[in-house]
Amino acid sequence: EQIDKRFFALPRFSNIHQFGDKLTQVKQWTGSEYKDILKVWLAALAPLFKGHPNHLKFLKSVADFILIAGYHSHTETTLRYLQDALHGISRNIHLVLPYHHNQSISKIPKIYSLFHYIECIEEMGSADNSDTEVSEAAHKNLLKDGYRASNKVDYIPQMLRYEIR
Repeated sequence: EQIDKRFFALPRFSNIHQFGDKLTQVKQWTGSEYKDILKVWLAALAPLFKGHPNHLKFLKSVADFILIAGYHSHTETTLRYLQDALHGISRNIHLVLPYHHNQSISKIPKIYSLFHYIECIEEMGSADNSDTEVSEAAHKNLLKDGYRASNKVDYIPQMLRYEIR
């Protein structure tokens, strides 16, 4: 409830997504919605972490890493920024591991994979095309078309048949 209130209280800006007061009730996010949250989560959550500066540093490091990793091209400087963000994550990861059942980074694939990003970018180039925004947009349109083509009763099997066609 506090998180919803904090995001709802953010000032309105033309290029910043507004999340309303039901943020924590959303079950599934798109890639672009995640990026929009990253742009504002420090401002929204900072007051909740008063007296816990390392938690806030962890959140900042995660946001920095995700946003920098998505650059269209990288230089030695941006890779150094990415390494700094990764260092901030690894320095404070212990703050969130107690909430994970096995408390091991290697058992959380999405976190463990972060430690290989820089190496992969150096070997294969930018990771900017590894997001899901294009496929999400196409999938969303297909879902809407499938739902419209259904009779709205027991629509999921009808949507699946529509998608297969």
